[in-house]
Amino acid sequence: MTDNQIKARVKAVLGGTSQDSATSENPLVVPGGPLHPDHALQVLTLAQRTAEEHVAIAKRQSDKIRSDAQAAADQSARDAQVHAHNVRCEADKVLAEARAASEQAARDARLRADDAKRSAEQILAEARGAADTVVSDAQGHAEQLKLQAQQRYEDSVGSLIAKREALQRQIEALEHFDREYRARLTSFMQGQLRALWVDRPRVGAGLEVLEIAAAEPEPEAAAEALAHSS
Repeated sequence: MTDNQIKARVKAVLGGTSQDSATSENPLVVPGGPLHPDHALQVLTLAQRTAEEHVAIAKRQSDKIRSDAQAAADQSARDAQVHAHNVRCEADKVLAEARAASEQAARDARLRADDAKRSAEQILAEARGAADTVVSDAQGHAEQLKLQAQQRYEDSVGSLIAKREALQRQIEALEHFDREYRARLTSFMQGQLRALWVDRPRVGAGLEVLEIAAAEPEPEAAAEALAHSS
């Protein structure tokens, strides 16, 4: 019942035109006549009933508003829960993707580190091999140079020894030739002096012969002196 309906009903009661009050015990009040006590009671009853209807209407409206608010609150809570669930699912998804990306990056980093380590080990092995080859070649070349130097030294020493022996033989031959030459020259000079001594005429006194003999040496001594001087 609306407010206009309630006002119309009250006006009708006060005006004596209410159909609810038209009974045999309570005749209708003529407009402009005195107010009957029963009529006042009807007005009060009507007012109380109207107030109760207002209270009931207000209570129904309040219950409806409360139920609508509760429904809206429940719907908001459900929407919030759904949104929170969606946000949590999205956050879990993002976190899972981030973890997967991090693990993939870690695996890629380990793979790159392993590749770099293998490359470094390969380069190191190649460098060591090249260094060993260079050292081996250098040692071989040094040994070869050492052998060549030793051979040259031995050849030089051998040639010097051979030359010394040849010179020694030449010196001995020259010394032998010198001795033979001196001996032959001494013999030849002695023969010549003897011949000269024998063929020299012996005249004059004995004193002259002694003086000449004393002044001139013997043939062997003279020949030997000439041989040494030559």
